Amino acid sequence: MDVSAFLEGFSVVAEPRNLLYCLIGVLIGMLIGVLPGLGPAATIAILLPIVYGTDPVSAIIMLAGIFYGAQYGGTITSVLLRLPGEASSVVTVFDGFALAKQGKAGTALGIAAIGSFIGATVSIIGLSLLAPVIAGYALDFGPPEMAALALLGVLLVSTIGSGHMLKALIAAGIGMLLATVGRDSFSGAERFTFGSLQLSDGIDFVVVAMGLFGVGEILYNLEERHGKVHAPAKVGNVWPSRADLKESSGAIARGSGIGFLLGVLPGGGAVMSSLAAYATEKRISKTPERFGRGAIQGVAAPETANNAAATSSFIPLLTLGIPANASMAILFGALLILGVTPGPQLVDERPDLFWGVINSMYVGNLILLLLSIPLVGIFVRILRVRPAILAPITVLITVLGVYTINNSVFDIYVMIIFGVVGYLMKKLGFEPGPLVLAFVLGGLVEANIRRSLIIFEGDPTGFVTRPISGTILLVLVLVAAWPIVSGIRKRRRAAAVADQPDREDLRV
Repeated sequence: MDVSAFLEGFSVVAEPRNLLYCLIGVLIGMLIGVLPGLGPAATIAILLPIVYGTDPVSAIIMLAGIFYGAQYGGTITSVLLRLPGEASSVVTVFDGFALAKQGKAGTALGIAAIGSFIGATVSIIGLSLLAPVIAGYALDFGPPEMAALALLGVLLVSTIGSGHMLKALIAAGIGMLLATVGRDSFSGAERFTFGSLQLSDGIDFVVVAMGLFGVGEILYNLEERHGKVHAPAKVGNVWPSRADLKESSGAIARGSGIGFLLGVLPGGGAVMSSLAAYATEKRISKTPERFGRGAIQGVAAPETANNAAATSSFIPLLTLGIPANASMAILFGALLILGVTPGPQLVDERPDLFWGVINSMYVGNLILLLLSIPLVGIFVRILRVRPAILAPITVLITVLGVYTINNSVFDIYVMIIFGVVGYLMKKLGFEPGPLVLAFVLGGLVEANIRRSLIIFEGDPTGFVTRPISGTILLVLVLVAAWPIVSGIRKRRRAAAVADQPDREDLRV
């Protein structure tokens, strides 16, 4: 790690403008986390038009603050309303709401805030130490390696992400197909444009993201919450006792490690990390029956893990140019919009942006810790605002944002179409995340495969003979085969259990 560049990053963050953007980002993130249904991916997508013309460092600091700030905010509704404000807070509902019913809502929120801060800080330290090292090795990556890595990223999201694997694969396939719309950059041929001039340059990523995550999520959540009345639980003392801190210390430590490791993995992210941390605590606990009934570890572990994962997911984005999840995919698009190409060269070409963004997380998480506890009362009041009032305001902002990108009414129509598609996907059990991630990575996959074939003179075995790309493809095959193998093993076990009574009858 270049110590001088690292310290220079703090001077970048200390600029008043960047401090202001960091504060705005984390406040918006907390607010979005509190409001169920919108989420950081949708919010970042909606705000993308605003960052046009903004200094890239300030813009990415703000967008990153929204992402990890939403992890804090999502806890509040999970504990008070049994309604996860953010997908990564789903597991927190089990024990957080149970604690709230016991009059310990303040304790749950306090432990969540402390665990989130510790998990994020541990992850930021790991990010500072490992990201430059990974970037150094990534310089050996050529088109074959980038193609293999992008394919692995799409597959990992489809196979180890949340939801049904087949549906995730279908969504990813649709995303990669949508990435081919427009003029072929190699031959200049028109593809899937159906004679439309507006589609000749392809479908704008911002329009897709704002439609799927913005309009689609709003429509779905309006329907889900229609007619339901939610009264937030009362919040008592927010500061946890020494006994609570001692009881949850192990969960916070393990959650930090699990979150950091799974956040780096494409397809892992905050949701998977919170699930894994909760499952780990329940498995190693001497009293697993307490989980789901108000175990403080059931709040500490997932909240620590999702914040650690939210931070470490910046490693593959900044060093390899590979977004690990849907929110990172939208941040990837934001960097491209601002004229910054994420990848191994970013550390050397834009050290101000690289270290400025990383070091802003130290400041941002400290701000979140200082604000999250005092602002709980305000956020509880915001929860009383009806969705029927908030939703039209959000849609209006979304429509204006899409129009200002290219001053195109056609983009609004496309966004509405993707909004309906996003709504139908949610209704049918399809997650939009794999589609968006595959849409971003699809262009990388196609371009790098074609460049590689030019290098190999049309011989596809070159992907396997190169050490790095061959290793990545081997991992890809193992990941693809694992669900099939595990499915066969489950069926064999079920068949063995079904045959057991028959054998006992024969003995009798």
